[in-house]
Amino acid sequence: MKKVHTFVVLAYKESLMLEECIKSVLNQSVKTNVVVATSTPNDYISKMADKYNLDVIINKERKGIGYDFDFATNCVDTELVTIAHQDDIYDFTYAEEVINAYKKYPKASIIFTDYYEIKNNKKEESNINLKIKRVLLLSLRIKSLSGFKFMKRNVLRFGSAISCPTVTFVRSNTPRDKFKSNMKCDVDWYAWEKLSKLKGNFIFIPKKVMGHRIHEESTTTEIINDNIRTKEDLEMFKKFWPKGIAKFINKFYSKSENNNNLK
Repeated sequence: MKKVHTFVVLAYKESLMLEECIKSVLNQSVKTNVVVATSTPNDYISKMADKYNLDVIINKERKGIGYDFDFATNCVDTELVTIAHQDDIYDFTYAEEVINAYKKYPKASIIFTDYYEIKNNKKEESNINLKIKRVLLLSLRIKSLSGFKFMKRNVLRFGSAISCPTVTFVRSNTPRDKFKSNMKCDVDWYAWEKLSKLKGNFIFIPKKVMGHRIHEESTTTEIINDNIRTKEDLEMFKKFWPKGIAKFINKFYSKSENNNNLK
């Protein structure tokens, strides 16, 4: 039977967490395809892929994070694609939950789950940031409302409540260029805002079935330290609010960046 889902492990440089990510996507309750995609090919990534008998798909055009994400969703031919960030892990039932949701809601554009964070190798299921996101996502628990433009945009207007590594894309219901932009941090928020205006449901699975790792070398932490995120956040808020209100909300939203501080 042809598999319907693929994990595309997006590898970058030489991450010590890559192997743990690969192990987690191979250890799923249902069989799925797994490949590695990278725009920074090197011996480390090749050896890790060879160890687990995985194909490596190389993106030769290094234009930015958003372009890498688009490449990852388009480099395979299954209907469902999850971009597995190399630092993160996926629980045993993640793929099963997503596939079952797709069978119920085939018109979905994205299917995503709740998640926990991993800090200093410790699992953190709840904190202020996670609680705020879960409140913002409450409306999407009502599946009959998940296809309405207002409801999809409602979970984005106060910040990006949808975490990128939790998301599975339904390829036939989404455009090829979703992330394409010059943004470095808010490429996912940019994509969700774009998709919110198109047909397709945002299906939320309120189960914590993947772990997002936060550490000093992560791209998000690096970008926050460079103050890039605050500027991009403002640009995103202006897509939902008048400029003055956007600036006001952004002042409070920037405080959530402290959650990436490991101290």
